[in-house]
Amino acid sequence: MIIEILGAKMLAPFFGTSHFVWTAQIAVTLVALATGYYAGGRLVDNAPKLGRLYACVLIAAIYLGFTIVVVEPVAYWCLKYKLAVGSLIAASFLFFIPLALLAMVGPFVVRVLTDSVAEVGGTIGRLTAISTLGSVIGTVLIGYVLVPFFPNSVTMYLTAGFLMALVAGYFLLWETRKGSTPAATAGIAVGLLLGYGGTTKERLIHTDTTDELYRANSNFGLLQVLDKKEGNERYYLNDYLVQNIYDPTQKKSRALFTYALHQLAQAYTPRIERALCIGLGVGIVPMQFAQEGVQVDVVEINPGVVAVATNHFHCNSRLFNLTIGDGRHFINEAKEKYDTIILDAFLGDSSPSHLMTTNAFGAMRRILKEEGTLVVNSFGYFEAGRDFFSASLEKTLRSVFRAVRVHASGNGNVFYVASDRPELKTLREPNFEEVHLACRHSAKEAFSGIQTPDLTRGIVLTDDYNPIEFYDAATREEHRRRLALNMKSL
Repeated sequence: MIIEILGAKMLAPFFGTSHFVWTAQIAVTLVALATGYYAGGRLVDNAPKLGRLYACVLIAAIYLGFTIVVVEPVAYWCLKYKLAVGSLIAASFLFFIPLALLAMVGPFVVRVLTDSVAEVGGTIGRLTAISTLGSVIGTVLIGYVLVPFFPNSVTMYLTAGFLMALVAGYFLLWETRKGSTPAATAGIAVGLLLGYGGTTKERLIHTDTTDELYRANSNFGLLQVLDKKEGNERYYLNDYLVQNIYDPTQKKSRALFTYALHQLAQAYTPRIERALCIGLGVGIVPMQFAQEGVQVDVVEINPGVVAVATNHFHCNSRLFNLTIGDGRHFINEAKEKYDTIILDAFLGDSSPSHLMTTNAFGAMRRILKEEGTLVVNSFGYFEAGRDFFSASLEKTLRSVFRAVRVHASGNGNVFYVASDRPELKTLREPNFEEVHLACRHSAKEAFSGIQTPDLTRGIVLTDDYNPIEFYDAATREEHRRRLALNMKSL
């Protein structure tokens, strides 16, 4: 279970966390288990020698160390394929062999521990129970201890090291035949060196373009802060994908969406006294409202982001009410009414699908004041064949709200404004002088660039039927591929 879950986490920076990636990882795991069970049964029937079993475990551990070294080049190579195919190839190359080798343990142990046919049922039952409990422990360990507090490479290295320790104990204490112990020792040394090289290679890479100010794993991916050596640019990345660009000298964002969200809310909302931001990011949008005297509530699912925003992006979380939790749960339980809701929840390259349905928007409408507005940050296109998500999102919003407007600057960033007012009209013009010069032109284009998606090419998204990840896969692949390759240049 640790390898299955951790494998998906290692692939996430390059392929995302969509159902395609999890389908590939689970499929590879199941095929590997079936192969290992079959091969293990054949091997133990030929010669029930424990030395063979521990040799398989050792090879699996060495291969896991190898995956740490090659995961990045393998993933980048697989990016040239469609997401479903590329993630399947990468998962197969990286994790099929170690998973199959480890699956051989089950039939081997059953055969070795069974003295007679009459005992087979009890033996299999006990081993299955122990194996299942082990899977539970492994799942809890990976989810609540290892992933949040250790880099993925370190966790994989620890997993490989644990397997090597088991092998070392067997060959040093029980299997002392001439030739076996030296061979096992050499294999363990190779595996340890491979894993160590993989965990340290990123620190050894020298770049002339950026300095890494922060790196830490979190419940929702690897968080990084990079400073460009030339120019005032600070990057916030989640799983290697740029989420925001900041000017630490001017203390302003260089990203369009931070201005668009704030200015569109101000432009369409008669009066903003209380605002809800679903997604903290690095805190720029909540800070903009708070500094204007607005009472701001923020809900952020990833606690690791708070330290990043505070320590590297001049965010003062004492200026707003911060809740760590899921945005959907927050709005379902909320009792307050808001003048505006800013939906800026992104995980890598896209928004969580459960926040983009009629059910979710209905809950948001419930906590909006009569003339309140919902402003949504998204990513999409309007050309035929690429507009499924853009059309579906507007169609879904229109099934809940009376008025919807769509703004876009032409770079893929799309903003939706929805309200229960009969008509949305611009109530005040934005002050573009406040916008960083790096994105001032894009901000003007976004404000004036009102789009009209073809609603016939979209569907109404619900909790029960929300196939966005499937039908919008090509667009998201393109976006993620571009972000991943841009990160490679940093």
